Amino acid sequence: MLRKIRQTLAIVFFALITLLFLDFTGTVHAWFGWMAKIQFLPALLALNVGVVVALIVLTLLLGRVYCSVICPLGVMQDIVAWFSKKQKKNRYTHSPALQWLRYGVLALFGIAMLAGAGSLAALLAPYSSYGRIAGNLFAPVYQWGNNLLAYFAERADSYAFYETTVWIKSLPTFVIAAITFIVLVILAWRGGRTYCNTICPVGTILGVLSKYAWLKPVIDTDKCVNCNLCARNCKASCIDIKNHRIDYSRCVACMDCIDKCHKGAIGYTHKSPVPTMSRKEGVKSAPKPGQSASMAEAGEVGRRTFLTATALAATTAVLKAQEMKVDGGLATIIDKKKPKRQTPVVPPGAQGLRNFAQHCTACQLCVSVCPNEVLRPSTGLMTLMQPEMSYERGYCRPECTKCSEVCPTGAIKPLTVADKSATQIGHAVWIKKNCVPLTDGVECGNCARHCPTGAITMISSDASNPESVKIPAIDVERCIGCGACENLCPARPFSAIYVEGHERHRTI
Repeated sequence: MLRKIRQTLAIVFFALITLLFLDFTGTVHAWFGWMAKIQFLPALLALNVGVVVALIVLTLLLGRVYCSVICPLGVMQDIVAWFSKKQKKNRYTHSPALQWLRYGVLALFGIAMLAGAGSLAALLAPYSSYGRIAGNLFAPVYQWGNNLLAYFAERADSYAFYETTVWIKSLPTFVIAAITFIVLVILAWRGGRTYCNTICPVGTILGVLSKYAWLKPVIDTDKCVNCNLCARNCKASCIDIKNHRIDYSRCVACMDCIDKCHKGAIGYTHKSPVPTMSRKEGVKSAPKPGQSASMAEAGEVGRRTFLTATALAATTAVLKAQEMKVDGGLATIIDKKKPKRQTPVVPPGAQGLRNFAQHCTACQLCVSVCPNEVLRPSTGLMTLMQPEMSYERGYCRPECTKCSEVCPTGAIKPLTVADKSATQIGHAVWIKKNCVPLTDGVECGNCARHCPTGAITMISSDASNPESVKIPAIDVERCIGCGACENLCPARPFSAIYVEGHERHRTI
């Protein structure tokens, strides 16, 4: 019963957290956005004391149930392990803890966080790793399915579904997400919770606390017959049946051992385990599975995953290759290219580059929900995978506050529409050589017409000739850096006006 309750809760949490990254309508976040905010590392970075204390108390009471129920990356590994178990049952064996690796990775993670190396810390953070996997690998499949439904709905004169654009927001982030997914699948297929108990910094922290948990699996040596079923079904490889010991720092309270024990020798109780050796300690544990078979299984999983990721990338490339045409199909519209900004642009609510870099774990949740396709992962070395703003596909509409609503770490703090409209994240810069009135000798004024703050005014290019073509003049004190001018500028491939970011945001 305990195992079934745990599995039910884990599936619910996993499905809903995954939907947070897949749902492009923003409706799921209104109901279940809190699930992202109760993840351990985001709550810690957001200084959400209530959530952190609650997770610590939960661990001290029940053990590492956070890892087996709440953490989506942990549940994903359980799903992979469940499929691998279909091919080979009773395949796990006890292995000693690699304490030097566990605490070494935790120390490296702590140093990276203190030094502001967010990219390195993001590679190790479990929730962020899953977010990148869901946003880069699962989301395209979900969106293609939606587009297929939209196609059939349109032919049935129904508007229950609408088509959405599927595109790779950042190739480096996509590659990192694919590699992370393949590595995790191989580790989970071969060894269950190997990642959680050797690499994950959150697992190491909670593992220290779980040693003192009030409720934990305990072996009754009087009932145990040393059948070894518990150890051979322990995904954490933490049961030493020979000595009747359980490494509680690695136990994730999955309850599999309790379910497999036919003698009722393992109970989930607050009693301390019996320190004495069993009379049947001479019975040897089952031998390890053959290495060649394990390697073959892992290789097959890796090949299947690689082919899946390659197919996703190839299909996206084909869709991207379908060029947009102007009315009548007379000319090709050249795609805009990203300008070289001296200072990156980060969302309103981030307060500035420093606060954003210190708190962002690159989980990509804000990127997934951005309806204007403005946010995308950075390709810079120091800010790799952390979101930044770019306006080739849209601009940051003043009435939209989606990213600040969903950010679980405090990297983008909540703000109202009025606050956003008064927050200057950058300023527009005019590039004379690209401006259409000067290059083609025609009137334009697109930037001025669409500026939501009225920061752009069209003036005569020749002060002595009022009839000369008009060019934009920018009031940098009124500009908020929304990027409407850059996005809607007809100049190609580089806009004649672009947004330069500010290191610190200010209210105007």
